[in-house]
Amino acid sequence: MENDTASLQVSEEVSFLGNNRTTTLKEEERESIEMGTSVDREPEITSPRRRIPGQGIQSTTGQSSFRRDFEHAAAETYLMSGFAFKLLSYLGVGYRWITGLLALLCYAMLLLPGFLQVAYYYYFSSQVHRSIIYGDQPRNRLDLYLPMDPHGKKPVVIFVTGGAWIIGYKAWGSLLGLQLAERDIIVACLDYRNFPQGTVSDMIKDVSQGISFVCNNIAAVGGDPDRVYLIGQSAGAHLSTCALLEQATRESQGESCFWSVSQIKAYFSLSGGYNLPKLVDHFHNRGLYRSIFLSIMEGEDSLKKYSPDLLVQDKSNAKAVSLLPPLILFHGAKDKSIPSVASESFADALRKAGGDAQLVIYEGKTHTDMFVQMIRKLWRGMQMPHQ
Repeated sequence: MENDTASLQVSEEVSFLGNNRTTTLKEEERESIEMGTSVDREPEITSPRRRIPGQGIQSTTGQSSFRRDFEHAAAETYLMSGFAFKLLSYLGVGYRWITGLLALLCYAMLLLPGFLQVAYYYYFSSQVHRSIIYGDQPRNRLDLYLPMDPHGKKPVVIFVTGGAWIIGYKAWGSLLGLQLAERDIIVACLDYRNFPQGTVSDMIKDVSQGISFVCNNIAAVGGDPDRVYLIGQSAGAHLSTCALLEQATRESQGESCFWSVSQIKAYFSLSGGYNLPKLVDHFHNRGLYRSIFLSIMEGEDSLKKYSPDLLVQDKSNAKAVSLLPPLILFHGAKDKSIPSVASESFADALRKAGGDAQLVIYEGKTHTDMFVQMIRKLWRGMQMPHQ
């Protein structure tokens, strides 16, 4: 894995996930020229500053800083809107889609006050450090949510969002980041290539590389490398599970790796799908049509290859399964997007293969209801004394 992770040395002058960049008077002059003003030239003075990279050079003027924040917010909004229209172009816009969209818009209007609060926090909070680079692909970015209190080692959560493998985006985890950062937990929300930018193997590679990057560098911002938890939701749960199994398989075969599954204290899988051949028809009836889904999964012959439920049943993978961290599977009994039987079957297969698996089924809960339930359980689990 030549590009499996980006290496980084941390010192007093080098901060998490990148190199320091210091604003000089020459840079101020360039910014002033762009704004139509001028400054007197002085000898250059540089000094190292600790900062979270990925944010660019810090402007010395409030106006320039606000302009960059506004431009970034506009770019992110444009990108998210493009994902939505791209999804519609693949799924087709018929009567059912139009009526469903109108119902969704009405529902969104009711949620608007809360959404605006979260959006403001995401774009303007000093606790959120957006688009930190973890790889060489355009979507190899993560958002980092830091607690207000900088003292002591913090538990760390790596979150991989869902989105039907088509519209997944790191900002979908902003509510999770907000809630857990308030509880003194560091959160890293990974972005990854979506279809058609990439297919399932590209997505798994991105997720694995992001996990490696966080595990090996989070200590630089106060994270506890012995308390790193992984969360995958929906399509993100499928990709995260595949990444863990792939990594465990490499380790079981003695391959050299940039990170280890032993660095993950526990894995929380939320509303995931693990047996793809059994889900093809279900997704087709839900609007993710067979041809599109098979394109995402690199053809019908690859469905078994990317089905964790089937992989753990293969006795040749027994050693890899034994290396996996504890898996806690959450699912809502009324989930229509991915039936809860998907988690039930996978948990059973893991136990039979010797894995450490727990299954939590919530009666009356749907595909998205599980988010709040998981946050509560995860936070309670992290308050237990670290062994």
